Amino acid sequence: MFPGMGGRGMNPKQLAKMMKQFGIDMEEIPDVTEVIIRTPKKEYVFKSAEVSIMTAQGQKTYQITGTPEVRAAGGTPAPATAPAAAAEPAGPLFSDEDVDLVASQAGVSKDKARKALEETKGETAEAILKLMGE
Repeated sequence: MFPGMGGRGMNPKQLAKMMKQFGIDMEEIPDVTEVIIRTPKKEYVFKSAEVSIMTAQGQKTYQITGTPEVRAAGGTPAPATAPAAAAEPAGPLFSDEDVDLVASQAGVSKDKARKALEETKGETAEAILKLMGE
């Protein structure tokens, strides 16, 4: 296991150094004012979001940190259909592409990669490093 990785994350400087050693580059996009993800039925609007780009083996992964306002497609706020809708979990904090990236970088199965992403709350770089240290 890597030093400082006790399940609560690791020192950002250590993480950056280790990522560099594994050929993973991470940079933050400065001064992001808004990010919008559009689907046929909804829009997810992130105000004051933090956006990072991780490049590993030529593939770029974008990570958005923030809380979105969910709207119906077209920009109007999505109607609350039922009180239970607010209590539903938001789903995984990572995509299938994140799972593929972690699996390929760490040389593990997709199931193992998915578990590591769940444990690191969707932090792809930390999941890769965690798996490589096992």
